[in-house]
Amino acid sequence: MKEPRIPVAREGYPFIGFAAFATILFAIIRYDCLAIASLAVTAFVLYFFRDPSRISADEKDVLVSPADGKVIVIDKVFDDRFVKEHVYKVSIFMNVFNVHVNRFPFSGEVRKIHYSPGRFYSADTERGALHNEYCAVTMETETGRRMAVVQVAGLIARRIVCWARPGDRLERGERYGLIRFGSRVDLYLPLQTQLEVKIGQKVRAGETVLGYLS
Repeated sequence: MKEPRIPVAREGYPFIGFAAFATILFAIIRYDCLAIASLAVTAFVLYFFRDPSRISADEKDVLVSPADGKVIVIDKVFDDRFVKEHVYKVSIFMNVFNVHVNRFPFSGEVRKIHYSPGRFYSADTERGALHNEYCAVTMETETGRRMAVVQVAGLIARRIVCWARPGDRLERGERYGLIRFGSRVDLYLPLQTQLEVKIGQKVRAGETVLGYLS
């Protein structure tokens, strides 16, 4: 039997606990306005770190979204940092109201993880994509196709969490990390990918079909 799971990311527990403790403390000493404000903060933090279950498509070649949010970039570029070849770049922007748990877009093996500290520009700008803190997971599929999934910190994001490790075998839709408080995820996909999304489209991690690896 599958083990019951609380639908909140574990990384959120300290923030939720602190906000709840502050709410109780203010209520005990009868600082009603502060207690109400702390209760609102607790509710928001709990909402932010929610981690709902998702069901991914079971078609063999389906590529799913790694993040909740809105597609802000679809372009053909030469990626000289991660997969070292011409690719499709697809960027998904997450605001503070989106689910921030990230999921693997396609089944495969983690080949390399590269973390780089950086600045904290707005995540939906080109300057943010180039200069912000990021964590890139380069993976390879069973057929030898390479792609990269890059978590990029945003204006108020201050912590990228990646649970994957080199050598891990991850399945499509499997949770592999999160970014705290606003950010983006960039995908670098083989040019053989048949994309099925467009700029401005809203997507859901693990469920929305981005395309097919033909």
